Amino acid sequence: YVKEGDRVSQFDSICEVQSDKASVTITSRYDGVIRKLYYDVDAVAHVGSPLVDIETDKALEGDPEEDVVETPAISYNQSHKKNQATPAVRRLAMENNIKLSEVVGTGKDGRILKEDIISFLAKQTGAILPYEVQKIPTPVISTAETPPKEETPIMAPLAIPRHIFSGKDRTEPLNGFQKAMVKTMSAALKIPHFGYCDEVDLTQLVRLRSELKDMAESRGVKLSYMPFFIKAASLGLLQFPVLNASVDEGCQNITFKASHNIGLAMDTPQGLLVPNVKSVQALSVFDIAVELNRLQTLGSAGQLGTADLTGGTFTLSNIGSIGGTYAKPVILPPEVAIGALGKIQVLPRFNSRDEIVKAYIMNVSWSADHRVVDGATMSRFSNLWRSYLENPAAMVLELK
Repeated sequence: YVKEGDRVSQFDSICEVQSDKASVTITSRYDGVIRKLYYDVDAVAHVGSPLVDIETDKALEGDPEEDVVETPAISYNQSHKKNQATPAVRRLAMENNIKLSEVVGTGKDGRILKEDIISFLAKQTGAILPYEVQKIPTPVISTAETPPKEETPIMAPLAIPRHIFSGKDRTEPLNGFQKAMVKTMSAALKIPHFGYCDEVDLTQLVRLRSELKDMAESRGVKLSYMPFFIKAASLGLLQFPVLNASVDEGCQNITFKASHNIGLAMDTPQGLLVPNVKSVQALSVFDIAVELNRLQTLGSAGQLGTADLTGGTFTLSNIGSIGGTYAKPVILPPEVAIGALGKIQVLPRFNSRDEIVKAYIMNVSWSADHRVVDGATMSRFSNLWRSYLENPAAMVLELK
């Protein structure tokens, strides 16, 4: 974001660094002038090496104690633990003379969010400020009779690159996220996948979610179907813990995970990312919806951090929000199972009295690591997961 000779102030953006886990904007810690850039755009920077030289204002004024200061390249893992907030949030706090140490962060690991600054400011001034939640696009549902619209965690379609129409071939290096996908998928395809598909009647869930979404929106949260899918999966994992496990590289040891950190595959401007909701077994459906709103907002802004993208134990992919019915999902190692959710369709089905009725049907496609998961286990888990969604009232008995 800068060139040699540019003047920068504290919190001004210096560059965006992209790793195989996340992207982060590095900001200036000093007021001064950029004297040297150590890397060009799209170059590979090494952790710990300098990014830029900044001649500080005191040095420009002739203060002998100040000199050119190097801004080092840092990994997101390192910066994430030190920073309580993103540069944008810090700037908002600075503009309103708010000390971050006085603000309680409600984000992951105590991270301070924009809403926390706004809430803190409202308490100081007595003002009533709106809770801002980014609007999420709606899914594709193939039917003339459209069921209630759902806000989904999949991002809007990406713009088609202009060079596609130029008539010339173009070669460019894979970026950090694409490199990560190459590495992850190469490892994943060493796993013997077992596939299992079924259909789920969501008629009762569609009705329940329609009744609850206005209540959730009054509390500043968009309620999609995904929190129910995730919670039902967690309830199923309590009965089948082998699906919430991981195996080592040589498949000699299996570790049963205590926390249900359920990942959600997202189509973002940076590519496919899989952030996860931590400790779903201890969360309510509303809690999950709040966390999904946070992850969706960060994902669309390209600000998902390492903590959000690591530690997953089980994954769901909502391919149906784009339009698919079936899929063959690829397991994300070291996990042992993944599910792909198809689009919701209105289809005719027979009820218990052999009458044809309108039903909201969704197909699910599961993949499991056949080295440690057998077909019967996958089938029983799917049946239990489906039963919670087809009769969502049964979930109440299991909620804590």
